[in-house]
Amino acid sequence: MHQKTLAAAAWLLLASTAPTAWSQSNITVYGVLDAGLSFEGGNKAGSITKLTGGISSGSRLGFKGTEDLGGGSTALFVLESGVQADTGASGQGGVLFGRQAFVGIGNTALGTLTFGRQYAPHYLAAVMADPFTSGTSADEKNLINAVSNGGRLDNSIKYASAVFHGFSADLVYAAGEIAGDTAAASSRGAGINYTDGPLAVRLTYHDKSNDTATTRLASARNTLLAATYTLKAAKLFFAYGVNKGPLSSTLRNATNPYGYTVAPVATSVTRDSTDRLLGVSVPFGPHTLLASWIHKDDKEAANQDADQLGLGYRYALSRRTDLYAIYARMRNKNGASYTLGNASDGGTGDRAVNLGMRFTF
Repeated sequence: MHQKTLAAAAWLLLASTAPTAWSQSNITVYGVLDAGLSFEGGNKAGSITKLTGGISSGSRLGFKGTEDLGGGSTALFVLESGVQADTGASGQGGVLFGRQAFVGIGNTALGTLTFGRQYAPHYLAAVMADPFTSGTSADEKNLINAVSNGGRLDNSIKYASAVFHGFSADLVYAAGEIAGDTAAASSRGAGINYTDGPLAVRLTYHDKSNDTATTRLASARNTLLAATYTLKAAKLFFAYGVNKGPLSSTLRNATNPYGYTVAPVATSVTRDSTDRLLGVSVPFGPHTLLASWIHKDDKEAANQDADQLGLGYRYALSRRTDLYAIYARMRNKNGASYTLGNASDGGTGDRAVNLGMRFTF
């Protein structure tokens, strides 16, 4: 009888607190659908016209939620699935929640600790510095390799500090999970951020181990300084990156699309380079003009430099829907083989025009 009384009391306690717990929780469904036409030239096989999903932004369906734990603490989660809007197929190689999947706990004074598949500080800095927001054929990822070496990290633990007088910091570690070798295939990154009115600055570093269970290579090390400054009539963008080690600079399309038959061929990607980006966006009413220039400076003997120019226009039909038109041009030097990709495609050549539409919800 005593046990039944205790069970009944516990049930009544849970029932009485349930409405309060639900009222303190928040779950949001969100997403992006982006698709359009991409005209690409410069490939050895000739020009190609593609109906592509995810030109300006990768199409996605996401779920995120928070629960107030009291005392300034919050539990949180994000599940975000990539979708190819042109075919309906899953993005990120078919991984169900390939864009993001993490859970964590945050505190207003202490910061946030999260676990799962999530973005590295290096990638977030690159996106911040890109007036095209890491999309379209003018994408910074074509030359600044934030995705291959420090984009989405599986098996990662990430700490983001609270903001103090405009400053904050990020730390991330992604386990390689190779038996007998805790360093192999692991990644680690850090970032220092500062925001003061119109100025935003990020300084990030990422170190990715190239070791496997059977091979030993030097790691890929990427440092990136990114900054934006918002004026009345325009927003200015800047980035400077230093890349050291094997795979510190990679090709988005490694199939030798330009048909090189003699050395240096497409596979001889630099292990020592710097990147520079200058950009601007000019909004006026529903219109926005965009431009960026990116230079890859190869420090090795092959001197495989590249320059990318991007020009764009966006028209906001509403708060959620916009149309865009983009022109991009890549100039490869001395056998470099960089291509003009977009938010979800590695690209096929050195000339591209994008015409598309994006809807967010």
